[in-house]
Amino acid sequence: MKTMKKWLALGAISLSTLAFAACSNNKNSETQSKPISMPTTYSAAGKATQAGNDSTLNAAEVVDAPFTGITLAVLQDNVEDSDVYSPGGGDQLFKSNKDFKIVKGGLANLKLDRSDNTATITIRKDAKWSNGSPVIAKDVEYAYEIIGNKNTAAEQYSSDMATIKGMAAYHTGKAKTISGITYPDGQNGKQVVIHYTRLSPAMQYAGNSFLWGTVVPYNHIKNVKISKLSSAPAVRKYPVFVGPYKLQNQVQGESTAWVPNKYYWGPQPKIKHINIQVVSSSNAAAAFKAKKFDFALGGLPASQYKSVKNIKGYTLAGAPGLSYGYFGFNVGYFDTKKNKNVMYKHSKMSNKNLRKAMLYAVDLDKVNKKLLSGVQWRPNTLIPPIFKKYHDDKAAGFPYDMAKSKQLLKDAGYKKKGKWYVQPNGKKLTIHFGAMQGSAASNEISRYEVQQWRKLGLNVQMTNGRPLEINSFYSILGEPKQNKIDVFVGGWQLTYEPTPTQFYGEDATYNMGHFVTKKNTELLNSLNNSKAWNQSYRTKQFKKWQEYMNEQAAYAPQSTLLSFTPVNHRLKNFKQAAYNNYLFPTFWDNLELTSNQPK
Repeated sequence: MKTMKKWLALGAISLSTLAFAACSNNKNSETQSKPISMPTTYSAAGKATQAGNDSTLNAAEVVDAPFTGITLAVLQDNVEDSDVYSPGGGDQLFKSNKDFKIVKGGLANLKLDRSDNTATITIRKDAKWSNGSPVIAKDVEYAYEIIGNKNTAAEQYSSDMATIKGMAAYHTGKAKTISGITYPDGQNGKQVVIHYTRLSPAMQYAGNSFLWGTVVPYNHIKNVKISKLSSAPAVRKYPVFVGPYKLQNQVQGESTAWVPNKYYWGPQPKIKHINIQVVSSSNAAAAFKAKKFDFALGGLPASQYKSVKNIKGYTLAGAPGLSYGYFGFNVGYFDTKKNKNVMYKHSKMSNKNLRKAMLYAVDLDKVNKKLLSGVQWRPNTLIPPIFKKYHDDKAAGFPYDMAKSKQLLKDAGYKKKGKWYVQPNGKKLTIHFGAMQGSAASNEISRYEVQQWRKLGLNVQMTNGRPLEINSFYSILGEPKQNKIDVFVGGWQLTYEPTPTQFYGEDATYNMGHFVTKKNTELLNSLNNSKAWNQSYRTKQFKKWQEYMNEQAAYAPQSTLLSFTPVNHRLKNFKQAAYNNYLFPTFWDNLELTSNQPK
């Protein structure tokens, strides 16, 4: 799982329009909005040509800040890096089917043995890095060392990973190695056996938080301290890859260029040159109209839908995404000695009625329906509907209801003193809102949310008086203890396995609001206990967790959207999938071009 710093922006609309949309009445002003339908694939008519495949495919990465430039998937914490380096294969180990289940045929195969509580990973014999060196067992194991190291920049560690024998001791510095990971044929062999205290049903699916799904080039980076990896030239300037393309050159933060990797174990890609260029959300539509790009890797902001849906020479392709925006409330801190989140019961935002009042005060349904054509909508739980087995489609979520907001504050003992509510103890209440800086549209939405909360009677002010630059935003939230942000809007890009322990668990680094309760821990653990191998039980527990999180409202869903892009009519075999389809071999391997210039 990765943080999603690419913000889910609402439409390019004025603040006054938003204010009008949200104040028609106090009750649920609209039923929950639903996404529009759109084809998920596009393939140009006619045959691919040699001239086309010898030319350059140009892909856009739509983002309002430079990409960070970290090539190793195990260290990446944003979607942009994952996208711009995706022709290199994303370090992916496994192949998965349409149901997200791990199957044979990837860089490595997986065998789970419940009787021995082991996971055996067997690397294909012809697997090589783009510098020609073989992929070895140590390349698999070293990813776990990076994740578990107490000085690492990786943020993937959680209690799920601690089910590997010896991982907890390594994580705390009590052991120098992870005893539960062994090599039947030695470190230079092709097989790794991971010993667990127990196996979980999540391990059957790609992207689970128990079994890490990417590989690292050990011999290429072994002389760099783990704490220094994210800034090392071996990672930033001279990376190696296992996918269909290798990096030809890059302009830091702006673009990457790719040529076929002759050592790739799969079929050689057809297109000889790939160029990925960052473009701002405000310039994206104009760039496509000027035919500068063949498609956008991460999709376009919802606000651009009307501007691009009828561009000559393009067809829109889209799929409901695995990403969602969420409201988070700061209710505690991270204990660096115990490596656990701690909820502080006397924190400013500790009262769940206050949190719920703020959520009901924002009319997201009307905004989405009237202004965003169904490209973006309000989700009702923290498990997106794309997970049909586990999503609770009966949950109401937090539809707009200003009268309910006021009643919740009254019931909790909040009283007005002049213009603003004060705390039940009579002390002044000032709430600091952290929002990420993005497009003009997303900045307007942030101001709208503040406006609605102030209309409710809460003295809400933006941290530093304005939306925060993305890296500054996460820098504040990443502090173990901070009082600069009380409520924030963030976003996640999920993987194919929806277990949320990495986001909301007691020891999860990504639990930036620091919500921790005994009940939450019990429910999270139940999603992958021994009973959870029974699908009906697991589904039931997922729905219980969603109900509990909505009832607590320490985190709440804010938005999700259709991931869509214009696709130029010279491109064949394009498929828009829910999550980073660009990382899986069949995407880049299959693309072809019918001409050397966009249509």
